[in-house]
Amino acid sequence: MKKLGIPILGITLAATACGDATGPGSNGQPVVTLSFATRQPATASLARGLSLQATGALADTLTTGGDTLIITRARIVMREIELERVEATSCDTTIVDHDACEEFEIGPVLVDLPLNGQVEQEFSVAIAPGSYDEIEFEIHKVSNDDQEDADFRNANPDFAGISIRVDGTFNGTDFVFTSDLDVEQEFDLNPPLTVDSTAAGTNVTILVGLDGWFRSPAGAVLNPETGNKGEVNESLIKENIKQSIEAFEDEDEDGEDDDGDDRSS
Repeated sequence: MKKLGIPILGITLAATACGDATGPGSNGQPVVTLSFATRQPATASLARGLSLQATGALADTLTTGGDTLIITRARIVMREIELERVEATSCDTTIVDHDACEEFEIGPVLVDLPLNGQVEQEFSVAIAPGSYDEIEFEIHKVSNDDQEDADFRNANPDFAGISIRVDGTFNGTDFVFTSDLDVEQEFDLNPPLTVDSTAAGTNVTILVGLDGWFRSPAGAVLNPETGNKGEVNESLIKENIKQSIEAFEDEDEDGEDDDGDDRSS
């Protein structure tokens, strides 16, 4: 599970709903939206044999034993967010092949993850009719050797050299967690997302399981600052982040896979 596409450079895309964006686009093509939620993917917790449940109703407050972690903001840099056609072998991330993939965004964008338990729309694309069986994207560390990254850094100076920032409190003390995680992610859409010229469009939801990021292998809440660069839990938390993400077709934007699986627990 690893890979990611019309650039909006240097803009923080706040997680505010766009309304129903799955009707026909201005060119008559169906529109596919991409949404985010921060509830824990069920498959991630099962695969790791952990109980990664928040004690409150929201995924941004976690308590185990005497430790309480409250996440007040979580942002992640992404780029090259693409849907791949069934017949394609991969999405070319250097020269975009419009016959193989459809692009939500190419240049780096800053996604402000929703912390209210809702599914929030971020992007939309007028999609060519066909079948798509994979969504690809990059969690992207902002570099110093790319003009698009330079534009992004100018607008978001706090993200130079990092891809993720989380703010909150741990046992009542403010913390800032940052990561330079730089990884491609690929997720199968099963069954494939299929649209034709008469279709109304659909939605794909990416679940980011924040309640699994700052956990020990036994499930205890960790101080997020122990995952900062060079700290004792850096590698563990990076792996937790990679394992916390899941994507699926979610036409009614309720955080549940359209094949019937509830991904909210």
